[in-house]
Amino acid sequence: MPALAQDGTTEFQAPVSSTVRNNASSFRMLQWQDYFDNTRGGAILVDLTSRALHYWSEDQSIYRLYPSSVPLSEDLTRRGRTSVVQKVVNPSWRPTPAMKERNPEWPDVVEGGAKDNPLGTRALYLSWTYYRIHGTHDTRKIGRRSSNGCVGLYNEHIEELFEMAKVGTQVLLI
Repeated sequence: MPALAQDGTTEFQAPVSSTVRNNASSFRMLQWQDYFDNTRGGAILVDLTSRALHYWSEDQSIYRLYPSSVPLSEDLTRRGRTSVVQKVVNPSWRPTPAMKERNPEWPDVVEGGAKDNPLGTRALYLSWTYYRIHGTHDTRKIGRRSSNGCVGLYNEHIEELFEMAKVGTQVLLI
């Protein structure tokens, strides 16, 4: 019997039958050559449809595939090429002006290291303002449309990616 969505989650689809289960993400390995000219500095591909993040090291000796959370809606989604511009351990979280307008009850800041910090234990800041690849304390979000624009990973996965990715790593969201 498939697990049912818990209260407060952002998405739920009933199984199509009692013998078929819905996967949160359709994982499949991809080839970097289909998306990048090279892997100089490493390469991160975020497939928003399959809710998966792919990472290739510069020398192509490392390939990782991680389940991810993606933006709640199309208007919160950004696609295209960017890069990692900063890496932060235990980042502080501040809601964007648009988030604060939608949710005025949210705190102005959640300090890094706090158990309820929406950015989790690590964050890769992208060249786009307010966009990050980060961890999450709420593991129910992974594999779902649940973010306000960022790409979320399990804390264990962002910690691994954080060690491999460099400032300058190229990123493509499709």
